[in-house]
Amino acid sequence: MPPILELKNLNKRFGGIVAVKDFDLRIEKGEIIGLIGPNGAGKTTLFNLITGFLKPDSGKIHFKGRNITKLKPHKIANMGLARTFQLIRPFKRMLAIENVAVGYYSDRSKKEGKKDIPKKAFNALKRVGINPPETYKFAASLSHGYSRRLDIARALVLEPEILLLDEPFGGLGTKESNLLTPLIKKLQKEDNLTLVIVEHKMRQLMKIAEKLVVMQFGEKIAEGSCKDVANDPKVCDAYLGKGGNGFSS
Repeated sequence: MPPILELKNLNKRFGGIVAVKDFDLRIEKGEIIGLIGPNGAGKTTLFNLITGFLKPDSGKIHFKGRNITKLKPHKIANMGLARTFQLIRPFKRMLAIENVAVGYYSDRSKKEGKKDIPKKAFNALKRVGINPPETYKFAASLSHGYSRRLDIARALVLEPEILLLDEPFGGLGTKESNLLTPLIKKLQKEDNLTLVIVEHKMRQLMKIAEKLVVMQFGEKIAEGSCKDVANDPKVCDAYLGKGGNGFSS
């Protein structure tokens, strides 16, 4: 049985800058992968390649055995591969429930009809812990913590098989992070979601991820269990410089 997501020899350059280089990765259904690396390592660029916002210079991306390398973002999302973004950009003058519903007004709604969209949007918000009255508040009035959850709900409404989370703990305090961690684990378990998470807060990530993949200068330099990767000399060097003997958040 093929992996649910497979990246083969991906390469992406921006002028003279190599953003992703000879990148290979196999992800099995139900896995929870943490994607880490220093700033500028190429993590978000990799997400953009997977989800169609960028096209690789070479290499291929297969989702459930199908080549999706040249597909547009909305086509990929409607196939069951959804994402969140490092920078939260909701439609501020729309209600939270309207923000979530927008994602369904695409090829999906043409095939399945539009009558159930409000219900699907409401359920997606409920799953991330956004309930009335916040459900019917303008996105601009939501706290940063709720905005992060709103971003996840906008992806969940597409009922994805793979969810890519780009720094879901970004800007959150300790209390908010500690509430979001079990929520993400619950979402993965309930739907047998495959998760790929980019995150700099290692303490939170290691509570969720089963395996870590480490990038530096666009290349994969390590892959394995959280414990093994945390003690890998190459990873320590990437984060702490030569002679580093361990990293933590």
